[in-house]
Amino acid sequence: MQMRNLANDEIQDEDLLRSVLHGEIIEEYLDDKPFPSCLIYGKDQKERHIHSVWAYSAEHDIAIVITGYIPDPDRWIDHSIRRR
Repeated sequence: MQMRNLANDEIQDEDLLRSVLHGEIIEEYLDDKPFPSCLIYGKDQKERHIHSVWAYSAEHDIAIVITGYIPDPDRWIDHSIRRR
């Protein structure tokens, strides 16, 4: 599976931040290392659909963006349910 990244999809920092602040967690990866992570779906100010994967450490009080991309409609139903 090939995932496009923030730069390739021309997602600016403010686009990513807005999509996370107004988005929702659609998948959780609690066994990820070194920290649990999750997939967040949201929209930017231009209403583009954005997915981003974040890791979070409560112990260190940090959130780390792993990747962000525009979801491929052939792989997602309503941009939030993974097609099988």
